[in-house]
Amino acid sequence: MFLWIVRILLWIPLSIMHPTYIYGRKNRPKGKAIICSNHRSNWDIVLYLLHTKERVKILAKKELANNKFFGFILKHLGAIFIDREGNDINAIKECMKALKEGKKLFIFPEGTRLKDESKILGEIKSGMAMIAIKTKTPIIPVWNARKPKLFRKSKIFIGKPYELSEFYGKKLDEETLNEANQVVREKMLELYSESQQGKKKKDEK
Repeated sequence: MFLWIVRILLWIPLSIMHPTYIYGRKNRPKGKAIICSNHRSNWDIVLYLLHTKERVKILAKKELANNKFFGFILKHLGAIFIDREGNDINAIKECMKALKEGKKLFIFPEGTRLKDESKILGEIKSGMAMIAIKTKTPIIPVWNARKPKLFRKSKIFIGKPYELSEFYGKKLDEETLNEANQVVREKMLELYSESQQGKKKKDEK
């Protein structure tokens, strides 16, 4: 109910301030999935939820809980707040529980916003891959084409789901997780390339 109230209240003002276009909606599978997105702004998750009508759990840094605006919204949207400085076992267990119940989980695998706009993608952290492998959950790559700015069109691309099935049943040591992270990175960069090609085709019309 809260999600719908937020959508109703924010739809008109945010559609004007942050016009957003979603590409690849049909790529979202039914049932459990991890939505794996690059991270450019605190608005990323708000714009995604507002324009996709998804009901998801959100893995968010605990510092956002202290922000009166984002903290309030994220808490009522079902955020799982995680301590990035330590090994937050409780948050990880809560994520795995949500997936086992068939829910979707939204994660920024970089762990923080990419503030250097000259870079395409930051370092991929191991938490998301570990959760995906242990719960045998498909991953949906999502690409925010650029940092949201007032009255500038934002584009969000949703890629085809994939699984880290080659790692199922393996011991999840540092080497294995690094290999899994590399797969995640490659899939995200593939989606980035697709988004660039789509933009080029549109510009050429």
